Amino acid sequence: MLHSFWYEKANETFAQLARKDPKCAMAYWGIAMTYYHQIWSPPAPADMKAGLAAVEKAKLIGGKTQRERDYISAIESFYQDSEKLDHHARVLRYEKAMDDLQARYSDDPEARIFYALSLLATSLSTSPADKTYAREKKAGAILEKIFVEQPEHPGVAHYIIHAYDYPPLAERALDASRRYAKIAPDSPHAIHMPSHIFTRLGLWQESIDSNLASTASAVKNNSPGNELHAKDYLIYAYLQRAQDREAKQALERPPPGRPDDPQYMNWLYATGTSPARYAVERHQWSEAAKLAVPPNTFPRERYSWTEANLYFARALGEAHLGDVESARKDLQRLREIKKILAGENSKYWADQIDIQIEVGLAWISLAEGKPDQALQQMRTAADHEDRTDKHNVTPGVILPARELLGEMLLETKQPAAALIEFEAVVRTAPNRFNALAGAGRAAKLSGDNEKAKKYYTKLLAMCVDADGDRAELREGKSFLAGN
Repeated sequence: MLHSFWYEKANETFAQLARKDPKCAMAYWGIAMTYYHQIWSPPAPADMKAGLAAVEKAKLIGGKTQRERDYISAIESFYQDSEKLDHHARVLRYEKAMDDLQARYSDDPEARIFYALSLLATSLSTSPADKTYAREKKAGAILEKIFVEQPEHPGVAHYIIHAYDYPPLAERALDASRRYAKIAPDSPHAIHMPSHIFTRLGLWQESIDSNLASTASAVKNNSPGNELHAKDYLIYAYLQRAQDREAKQALERPPPGRPDDPQYMNWLYATGTSPARYAVERHQWSEAAKLAVPPNTFPRERYSWTEANLYFARALGEAHLGDVESARKDLQRLREIKKILAGENSKYWADQIDIQIEVGLAWISLAEGKPDQALQQMRTAADHEDRTDKHNVTPGVILPARELLGEMLLETKQPAAALIEFEAVVRTAPNRFNALAGAGRAAKLSGDNEKAKKYYTKLLAMCVDADGDRAELREGKSFLAGN
C-alpha cells in the first residue's frame, strides 16, 4: 500500500499493527512514511506534526535492531527542524540519509528501493528542471536491476514509471507500466499509474482502459481525489481520439472533495482543469470564454494554482473571440495567483502561470492586430515551456505553447513555419490530436502533400472511434479523398 501511494489505507494498516503489537517501532515508522508524499506536494503543517509524532513514538519504543533504528532515523531527518529548514532542504537531507542507509545495508533491496524514490523526490523539488534527468536515470538503473530479481514488487514497477515519466525516457517504462496494475490490482493509484507512460507514448486506448479501471476502484474505495485524477487522464485520452461524448460524460457528476483526502490536491487540480481541457482541446472558444469558476472551492493559499487553468482557458477563449478587455481581466487573476505563489516559494507553479500569461498576452496582441508582436510573445512562451517539464498531477498542459505557436503561424498565413512547430510537438507528445491535425493542415497549405497525407492518415486511423464532429477530421477526410 505504501509503495503504491495508497497512503490512507497504509496508515490505517500500520495503525492496526501498532495496536496489535504496541512494541513494534516499525509500525510507527510506517505511519510516519504515510505523511511524507514524496513526489506529490509538500506536507501540510498538520501532516508534518502527525509525521513527527509518529517518529517520536517509534524512537520512544525503540527499534529492535540497528537497521530498524536507522530506518526510523532516516525518516526523522525529513521531519526535523521544519521551522528552520525549507521543504527542499529536508528532502535533500532525507535523500542523504537513505543513501547512507542503502550503502550500510547493501543486502537490503528495500533500502535501495526507498533510496531510488528519494532521488525522484529531490529531482521534483528542484527548480528549474534538470533536463539531463540525472537523478531519474540513477533511480531507474537501481530499480531495473531489482525488477529482474523481484518482478512482482509494486514499488519497483511504480517508481520505474515515475523515473521515466519524461518524453526522452518514457519507452523505458513501458514494460513496468503493463505489469504494474496486475501487481497491485486493488489500488486506484496503481491501476492509474501505467497511463502516465501510455500518455507519454500516445497509447490512448491503453490509457483509457487503465483510467476506467482506476475510476471504478476509486469509487469503490470512496477516494474522490483518485477518481478525478484518473478522470483527468481519461478525458485527455478521449479528446485525443475525438471521443468527445465520452469525454463529456466523464466530466459529469464529479464527487465532492475532502481536505483530509491524501489526493485532495489532485481533486482540486482536476476540478479546475478538466472542464478547461474539454473546451480548449476542441477549440470551442465561446465555451472556454464562458467557463465558470466554482465559488468557495479553491484555497487562497497552498493550492491556489489549481484554479489557474480555468482563468487561462477563459482568457484564451476571450482573446480568440476578440474580447480583449475580458481576457486582460482573467490574466490579471493569474497574476494575483502568481503573487500568492511567490510568497509560498512555489517556483514551478509560478513558472507555469508565467507561461500562461505570456500565451494570453500573445493572443491579445493578435486580436489587437499586432501579429509580429504576438508571434514574438508566443515564441517566448514556447521556449519558456520547453525549459520546464509537466508535473505528475497532469497528463499535460491544456494546450502546449508550441502547438499554439503553430496555430498562430497558420492564422498569420505562415504554414511552412507552422509545420516545423507542429512536428516538434508530435516528437515530444506523440499522437496529440491538435498537433497531428495542425501538421496535416500546415503541410497541405505549404504544398507538401506527402507529409499532409502522412499526418492526416495517422490522425484518421487514431480517431476511428471518434464520436465528435471535429472540423479537422472532415478536412482530413476531404484531403485524402482528393489524393
